[in-house]
Amino acid sequence: MSRRERLGALGQWLVLGSLVGLLCGGASALFLWLLEVATSFRTKNELVVYTLPVAGLAIGWAYERFGQPIKAGQNLIIDTIHDEGPEIPLRMAPMVLVGTVLTHVFGGSAGREGTAVQMGASLSDWLSHRLRVNRAVRRQLLAAGVAGGFGSVFGTPVAGAVFGLEFIVLGRIEYDALVPALVASIVGDMTAHALGTGHTLYPVAPSVPLSPLLLLKWIVFAAAVALVTTAFIELTHRIKKLGERYAPRLPVRMFVGGLAVVVLWKLVGTSDYLGLGVPMIQRAFQDPNLPVYAFALKLVFTAVTIGSGFLGGEVTPLFFVGAALGSVLARLLGIPIELGAGVGLAAVFAASSNTPLALSIMAMELLGRGVFPHVVVVCVVAYLLAGHRSIYPAQRLIQAKGGPRLAALVALRDLPPPDAPPSKATPPPRDDGREGA
Repeated sequence: MSRRERLGALGQWLVLGSLVGLLCGGASALFLWLLEVATSFRTKNELVVYTLPVAGLAIGWAYERFGQPIKAGQNLIIDTIHDEGPEIPLRMAPMVLVGTVLTHVFGGSAGREGTAVQMGASLSDWLSHRLRVNRAVRRQLLAAGVAGGFGSVFGTPVAGAVFGLEFIVLGRIEYDALVPALVASIVGDMTAHALGTGHTLYPVAPSVPLSPLLLLKWIVFAAAVALVTTAFIELTHRIKKLGERYAPRLPVRMFVGGLAVVVLWKLVGTSDYLGLGVPMIQRAFQDPNLPVYAFALKLVFTAVTIGSGFLGGEVTPLFFVGAALGSVLARLLGIPIELGAGVGLAAVFAASSNTPLALSIMAMELLGRGVFPHVVVVCVVAYLLAGHRSIYPAQRLIQAKGGPRLAALVALRDLPPPDAPPSKATPPPRDDGREGA
């Protein structure tokens, strides 16, 4: 490629990435404002939580009636990137936005990353089709939409760019979309800030030297993170499968799931585990008396909410789970609480989404550079120990974790359970070092 061609490609990506970033940033700003309104309303009117089952019935009916083409959510985006499927319906953006806000109004335990990513991808795909770009550019714009949504909704533009590249294929980072993803994430974050969006502030992590003893403690810490991650993924998927088996209709599953959340809420006797749970995340950084079971309760609340079909993401609830777990482990292992909570916050989601690099960078953007060497160790070790599981079953696997490349891209949902015997349907690993198809 000549110098002129390189400059032309760069100019193209600056323009297209900026357009995607503007769309993502504007959508995230609106979404975060509505979430703030929803959370404030529920906090002041907690009796509304009793109507969560009815809300689930209504949201489920709307999605069953109008949302069939987009019901796969995040997995639809991953499949479209890999399989060059039809245009992602633009309706995904408003439907997931409204559905997530309603989930939070009535007390469902869900997050925001899923919504931001789905809005970003649907808006970027709409743009790519209006501009009639080729297949390769469309694929790169989809990655940019993911990056722009993630980066703008959390205020972490560098992590957003890396997440957009890392979560697509396990074992390979999609560098061909690096420039548009970075541009979209930075412009999206700047757009959200320009529209008055604020983000949660966390304490700066203390700077602690990484000694051999502390390294051993982090490995123990990572093993606990992997166990909790496995529990969350397996429980969420099991709830979803059982619901689909015994209640084929989505409105019914969401009604039952909403009822279960209300029962859990009354049994626990506190609203700390509803919604995003940001106050409890902040508390994990400074309260040595945080209940040791807080992470487990949030895990169950979130698994029931997401597994039964309510809309939203997993990031912020998993931040809660990770920060609370990290706070407990820090106390047990003699690690500063602020550092343990910060590392746990990033590591649980890193292992759940198979994105250790993005979440390590995100931790540094949120908590300062002092967290970086510690969070990298825990994220990578937890990612390896969690096995071939994911909150996104459509993620493709080209490189077995710590092992040889596979014969072809394989979706995680198509792999047998981790403890199952090998199946003929699963492409066998090969160790000749060649690229997969």
